[in-house]
Parts: sequence; structure tokens; C-alpha cells
Amino acid sequence: MAEPSHGRIVFVPTPIGNRDDITLRAISTLTSAHRVACEDTRHSAPLLAHYGISQKPLVSLHEHNEARRIPELIEAARAGETIAVVTDAGMPGVSDPGYRLIQACLASDIPFEVLPGPSAVLTALVGSGFPTHAFSFSGFLPVKKGKRLAALEAAADAAQPTVFFESPHRLLSTLELLASTRPAAPTCVARELTKKFETFHRDTAANLLAHFQIHPPKGEIVLLIRGAG
Repeated sequence: MAEPSHGRIVFVPTPIGNRDDITLRAISTLTSAHRVACEDTRHSAPLLAHYGISQKPLVSLHEHNEARRIPELIEAARAGETIAVVTDAGMPGVSDPGYRLIQACLASDIPFEVLPGPSAVLTALVGSGFPTHAFSFSGFLPVKKGKRLAALEAAADAAQPTVFFESPHRLLSTLELLASTRPAAPTCVARELTKKFETFHRDTAANLLAHFQIHPPKGEIVLLIRGAG
């Protein structure tokens, strides 16, 4: 392992909506870090300013520049810097940049920490009312309809709930696919979690399709399917 005097990289979850949901430990880490690696600096700068963290060096770290940025961050940590890593919302590495950097830390023997914090997956699961003792998280649904339908049918037939992220622009198409073969599947659409207009819609796939055909969905969406088990 690297010597304790060396730097480290800290993966810091940020609020998924309500800015009051950040932890004291996250604020302390962001305040003391030498620099903050952000999925989008334009998004993170106002967030940091909201917590009174200003004049902090920010660097971008997203899917298009990870390959060239990661060696720079590894060397900065090796030189003694503490680097905080944030994404636009939630836990870095979960459907967001972060995984490759963790792999680089392991390969380079650079200490890293992962802080606990806000999670759209767990918030949606508990709020859905579905069983929580076991579940699957499958990230964003496939773009191609054939693969998306296969994923939806597998979730509807599974022994435990499945959690997906979905775009509001594609939710109707997804519900149409699910309702076409599993119309009675218990389904939940969690929308705008922790924000002012947070909603949980719990019903069958067919009924939710009918609802959103009349009320077009907006905002960030988490789609949950209870499963036949």
C-alpha cells in the first residue's frame, strides 16, 4: 500500500435533487480537498458555492476524457493531493464516471475512499412499496427496442424487484413495450426524487401507460418492476 503521507482520492456522493441531502462528511471532504474532479464543472461549481466552498480548483472528469485525465489525477494523488470526485448527482461510478478511476487506483496502489450518501436507486426502491430484502439494479435500459423488451420481460418475471433508470422522453415507449406483453406487471415510476414535484406512480404497466399518455412525463425517472416472485 502507498504510504499514509501520500494523497488519496475520495468519491463523494452529491444530492440527487434536494441540496439539503448532502452529508457533513461530504462537505468537509470537498472543503479540504486540493481539487475536485467533476462530471460537469458547470454543474458542480454552483453546487459547491451553495455550500460556501469557493475558489476550489475544478477539473472535468467524464466519459469522453477519462482516458487522458485519470493518469493526471493518479499522479496528483501520488504527489500528496487529496482529490474529491463528484458526478452531477448521486454516487460516482453508478451509471456515472468513476469506475475506471477506481480501477486505476487499485492498479496504482493509490488509497481511495467511497463516502455514503444520496442514492436514487434506494430512495426509489423504498418509496415504491415493493419488497426490499432483495432487488436488482440494471442501470439505463437498452436503446434498441428488442433488447429493451427482453430486459423488461425478464424483470417482470424475476423473483425480486428490478430498478432501472429511464429517460422521460422514452418512458412512454418503454411502458408500451412492457404493457404489450406484461400488462398486469406491478410497476412504479418514481419521478423527480427529493425535489419539489417528487411523485411516485404505482400501478400496473397498462394503467401507468394510460396515465402517462395523458400526462407526459417530465424530469428524472426511475422505473421499478416488482417481479412475479
